[in-house]
Amino acid sequence: MEAVYLTFVFMLAIFLGFELISKVPSTLHTPLMSGSNAISGITLIGAMASLQTDAHGFAALIGTLAVAFAAVNVVGGYLVTDQMLEMFKKKDKTEGGGK
Repeated sequence: MEAVYLTFVFMLAIFLGFELISKVPSTLHTPLMSGSNAISGITLIGAMASLQTDAHGFAALIGTLAVAFAAVNVVGGYLVTDQMLEMFKKKDKTEGGGK
């Protein structure tokens, strides 16, 4: 019964997440991405802290994978946010060095 309950909660989270994200206007996307990048940074710190235990073998492998995935998520998120912020900058009309 617990597996059915957990599957229901997982499917509900997928549906709610999709519905919420699809309703976000583009002007709010960049601030929300920055906030989620901060949460991913907390995940990275938690993953690194979990490696400080005396775990060996499989637990150390899972901890290392958690650090790697969280780091990729943080770096990729900040790169995407930076590219999105570049779109909002005004372009200089005098490209090419003209006056």
